[in-house]
Amino acid sequence: MGREHWSRKLFLICNYIFLTGLSLTMLLPFLNVIAQSFSGSAAIDRGDVMFWPVDFTLNYYRYVFDDASIWRAFGVTVYITVVGTAINLIATSSLAYPLSRGEYVGRKFIMLFVLMTMIFTAPLIPQFILMREINLINTLWALMIPTAISAFNMIVLRSFFMQIPTELIDSARIDGCGELRILWRLMLPLSKPALATVGIFYSVTNWNKYMDALYYLNDRSLYPLQVKLRELLINDDLVDTGNLPFDVASQSVQGVQMAVILVATVPIILLYPFMQRYFIKGMLIGSIKS
Repeated sequence: MGREHWSRKLFLICNYIFLTGLSLTMLLPFLNVIAQSFSGSAAIDRGDVMFWPVDFTLNYYRYVFDDASIWRAFGVTVYITVVGTAINLIATSSLAYPLSRGEYVGRKFIMLFVLMTMIFTAPLIPQFILMREINLINTLWALMIPTAISAFNMIVLRSFFMQIPTELIDSARIDGCGELRILWRLMLPLSKPALATVGIFYSVTNWNKYMDALYYLNDRSLYPLQVKLRELLINDDLVDTGNLPFDVASQSVQGVQMAVILVATVPIILLYPFMQRYFIKGMLIGSIKS
């Protein structure tokens, strides 16, 4: 008993040390980004900034918020996240519901096709030709329609639907409800934890849209925030400076880049505290039958 107690205690100590070290490898770079975004250009150039701002300034954020192209990219990203996630949830729940009920003929056959998409993905060239043929090139729909359903998220939602008693659905049918009404008025309200979990997965994916935008968008006015961020990081592209109320030449490019990274990251991070309660519950319940 004593040996088992000490082995468990040793395991917990090692576990805490490992998780603390792992957390620091993720947290410290983020703190450095925050510190640089609030530090003076001279301090950044000298390499004096670690985890606390030196020569505190808000000029980089003034620069970012006065740049019209960044606001435009931010608006595009918000649009993709909101509309795209709504499309994702509608399409995914519409497929997950029939695949979760045993009375639907052919559901195993369709499920096999869904699982195949987790192993095999369409090559880029045929996918690009398809998008061109259906006139989605250079439109924001190209970033939302092809990724409307994720096989993994559909399986999570299907697993949750399968735990809802069949008797409840049969009662709704006896009362005259059709399948769409059962899905909308019964299944979805009872599946809020799973929808929140899947919704946050989709929201993060839509917020970070990058490669699809590079493939399918030629119009710079349609670029999402991540592509704009790439331009700033790779090309040092400090554009649209005509209306700025201060001397742009005196600003640190690295400081501006750090400020843009935070502007692109913080909004999606703020989603987690509000969704955490549903998120944990949805993941635990969805994993039981998966």
